[in-house]
Order: sequence, then C-alpha cells, then structure tokens
Amino acid sequence: MFRHILIPTDGSRLSLKGVKAGVRLAKALRARVTGVYVIPPFMPVAYGDAAVYVPSLSPQEYRKHAEKAARKALGAIEAEAKKARVRCTLKFITAARTHEGILRVARAAKCDAISMASHGRGGLTGALLGSETTRVLSQSKLPVLVTR
Repeated sequence: MFRHILIPTDGSRLSLKGVKAGVRLAKALRARVTGVYVIPPFMPVAYGDAAVYVPSLSPQEYRKHAEKAARKALGAIEAEAKKARVRCTLKFITAARTHEGILRVARAAKCDAISMASHGRGGLTGALLGSETTRVLSQSKLPVLVTR
C-alpha cells in the first residue's frame, strides 16, 4: 500500500493531530515518513503610499527565527516517529504558497500519500480564510488523509 507518507506541520496543536495520525498509519503499514514545514518568504514591512521600508527585522534575522520555528515544529514529528519506531526524514523549505511547498516536497521525496490536519472550516469562512488542506486536496495527485 503506502510506503512513504508526507506529514506537513505548522507547529500548531491541530497539526499535531495530523502528525499522530500519519505516524500511526506509517507504523501500521511499515512505511516511512517525511515531515515538512513550509517557511513563507521574507516580506519587509512597508507603510503608506510611499512604501517606506521599516527595518524591524532583517532577512537574516527572519530566516534564523523561521528556521528555529521549523525545527521546533518538526521536532514533534521526529518525537512521534521515534516513539512509534518509524523511519523519519525532516525538511523545511521556503515557498510563497504553503500548499505548493507541500506538494513540491511530496514529489521530490517520492511520497505516495500525505497526512495532514484540517480545521474543517466550510462555507463562507472556509472560502474567505482559505485552507491549505483544501488546496492540497484539490491539487494533489496523491491520496490525502485528513484529520480533524
């Protein structure tokens, strides 16, 4: 069945549900997992019509903080995988659109399934706020296990 499952995380409590479900599935199928954290690109803060740059955070500082958050979030995947004795690889990448980053890693790592969590927002709230899970579902050619 599935031999390699991608598990995206944003480090939230909700994404931990997707992590646990993905690791349990991997253990049951004797599959391996790849955890991924997508870092948005640095966007300098600008105010007003003149778009004056406000030096609140340098690109280097941003990258340092983003990578620290990525390592912390991916640590939860590593811990769950270790506890379940599932082989695990961890990656963080930069992408302007989170769902595209997730799908890019899934292709590059040759994953055959994705396990992720969803808030389950539907209707107008889901349309206005958007959902990375919905975007992954609609654009992925791989099966996606969605946990609520």
